[in-house]
Amino acid sequence: MGAGGRMSVPPSPKKSEFNSLKRVPYSKPPFTLSEIKKAIPPHCFQRSVLRSFSYLLYDFILASLFYYVATNYFHNLPQPLSYVAWPLYWAMQGWILTGVWVIAHECGHHAFSDYQWLDDTVGLILHSSLLVPYFSWKYSHRRHHSNTGSLERDEVFVPKKKSGLRWWAKHFNNPPGRFLSITIQLTLGWPLYLAFNVAGRPYDRFACHYDPYGPIFSDRERLQIYISDAGVLAVAYALYRLVLAKGVGWVISVYGVPLLVVNAFLVMITYLQHTHPSLPHYDSSEWDWMRGALSTVDRDYGILNKVFHNITDTHVAHHLFSTMPHYHAMAATKAIKPILGEYYQFDGMPVYKAIWREAKECLYVEPDEGDKDKGVFWFRNKL
Repeated sequence: MGAGGRMSVPPSPKKSEFNSLKRVPYSKPPFTLSEIKKAIPPHCFQRSVLRSFSYLLYDFILASLFYYVATNYFHNLPQPLSYVAWPLYWAMQGWILTGVWVIAHECGHHAFSDYQWLDDTVGLILHSSLLVPYFSWKYSHRRHHSNTGSLERDEVFVPKKKSGLRWWAKHFNNPPGRFLSITIQLTLGWPLYLAFNVAGRPYDRFACHYDPYGPIFSDRERLQIYISDAGVLAVAYALYRLVLAKGVGWVISVYGVPLLVVNAFLVMITYLQHTHPSLPHYDSSEWDWMRGALSTVDRDYGILNKVFHNITDTHVAHHLFSTMPHYHAMAATKAIKPILGEYYQFDGMPVYKAIWREAKECLYVEPDEGDKDKGVFWFRNKL
């Protein structure tokens, strides 16, 4: 961010918001990836099987506790209290399962352990349990990390140019339209992306994360896409058996609604990491990996930062060193801030305000008028 990101004392909310809207530099950085890495304590790159599993075990204990309380005690509550208890369960279980999702994400980056087979086994089990095709997402997400900020090759939340906006965009550029767009994005955005590549990179033919022969994947990856599909189908069948045994209402209340919370936070976290008025995007004439990796922003989710294993407030470091385990990311972020300077971006605006602002301000990207660097694009909102 601006000066606020390099202060040891958190700035006031007003100053933080002002600095966070200052454009980050888009010129070639005066530092190299090697110099950034040297600033990080060496232990931050060490992965521990025991420590990684300890976070997973902690999440499982909390999720099991919430499940036990909900299924054994909620039915005894008087009706007014049950109307409060179930939403609390949905929110808290959804938060914890978002943390489980993040650990599966670590596995996809080979950040869980030193053993690829272990990372893939754990990641496949965890993501399948949340109806995510593990290998499919792993490969498309890897390409996102390889092409962040590129208008042609990035994989997800690729902003449109003004000329690429659909005819209905102007009809949604108002408070009711933004509310509807955000609601659809948070509830349906994740399954629509997996199934139909909505908000993803354009391909020359239909792209789907469940299609082993789709354009997203290479020939050597296709077998693992079948494995991902099998994992999701196995969990879907288990849910079907649960519906027969417990009923649709029970499955929706215990599993379905928390999963919707997971999906909503996943979309919101990713959207806010890569959508911000201060961040540039690049076409092929200007893009390079370093500037693309720096075109991300750290956010503050309060206590949920810890629940989400700090994927929210250490995303810049994660894009620079994606195999670094999450439990070292805070130390790494602190270490790289002095090196990155104004290339580091943090926005402390409450996320419920931030998602509304970004939906209002970040409709499409265009270069600055008269700017000789026509390959550098910034968010606009004037239709």
